[in-house]
Amino acid sequence: MKSIATITVFALVILATATAHAIRIKDLASFEGVRDNQLIGYGLVVGLNGTGDSDQAKIQTMSVVNMLERMGITTSVNEIKIKNVAAVMVTATLPPFAKQGNRLDVLVSSLGDAKSIAGGTLLMAPLKGADNQVYAVAQGSILTNSFAFGGQGASAQKNHPTAGRVPNGALIERELPNTLTGKSVLNLNLSVADFTTASRIVTAVNDKFKSAVAVSSDPGSVTMTIPPEYANRAVEFVAALERLEVRPDVQAKVVLNERTGTIVMGENVRISTVAVTHGNLSLVIKETPQVSQPAPFSKTGETKVVPRTDMKVEEENRRLMVLQEGASIGDVVRALNLLGVTPRDLISILQAVKAAGALQAELSII
Repeated sequence: MKSIATITVFALVILATATAHAIRIKDLASFEGVRDNQLIGYGLVVGLNGTGDSDQAKIQTMSVVNMLERMGITTSVNEIKIKNVAAVMVTATLPPFAKQGNRLDVLVSSLGDAKSIAGGTLLMAPLKGADNQVYAVAQGSILTNSFAFGGQGASAQKNHPTAGRVPNGALIERELPNTLTGKSVLNLNLSVADFTTASRIVTAVNDKFKSAVAVSSDPGSVTMTIPPEYANRAVEFVAALERLEVRPDVQAKVVLNERTGTIVMGENVRISTVAVTHGNLSLVIKETPQVSQPAPFSKTGETKVVPRTDMKVEEENRRLMVLQEGASIGDVVRALNLLGVTPRDLISILQAVKAAGALQAELSII
């Protein structure tokens, strides 16, 4: 007997509106040098209830010995055994223009074989940047929003107990240099490089300041010359730029995810004249053996197994749908809905339409 499995497919089709809305330059691009910086450091978490690193992980023991020696206490690795200490890596993100004394949230992750760092306290851990300079120092109580308990026969765990956060746990000790001080030219980097979007930004900026303030040499950046009236007022100039609204141009693209049945279509997707039909053929074969045996108390005859096969063939009756040239994404979806296709069927149809050369968009399969 053939088993039939039912697969539920969740499909999401995002349709952009016919008229795209203008978006602030602040949300389309960022100024060169104005960015976040990643920090990383090594530290110790203490105060754990026997859930720290085991004796097999020597790194936390060596770290404790080195820390005690800096505090004037002499000891050795063989003289101490600890289970309430865990070696951790500490990471944070330093935002641009952060000032000395500001605080950052830090992420603490176990480095050894600790079972849990919940309830622990992070000791002072210097956080360094890519230039190996210390920019912040982290310390404080760890929040994990989790627990992990268990014995020999059973255990219980919620969330991830070997990673947590220390809200406002890092204190900034070194500031990044101000990238706007003394500059007369600023570079604006687009999040998505596009010739049309860059040209529209140049036009919007020049119209705003009534002069050739902006110029673009490539689709990924726009060069801004600070006008004389904004000399020594770079912050005001940048604020005025960020508030300008520009309608970005996007590439026609269709993204398919066959694993989840997700389909995402852009606004500018167009299709040439093409005829589409889609039907499913279903074949079900069921074996039901029957037993034939002689009547009771009969002196002749024998028991026989008689095979019996039930076969059912079904083919869906689907119409041939013609999609006219220049059809928008809304027309395409409405036409395919009339065919009654499922999201997974729609993936196959779009692939076939692209292979026929009728889909005027990039087809991306993830």
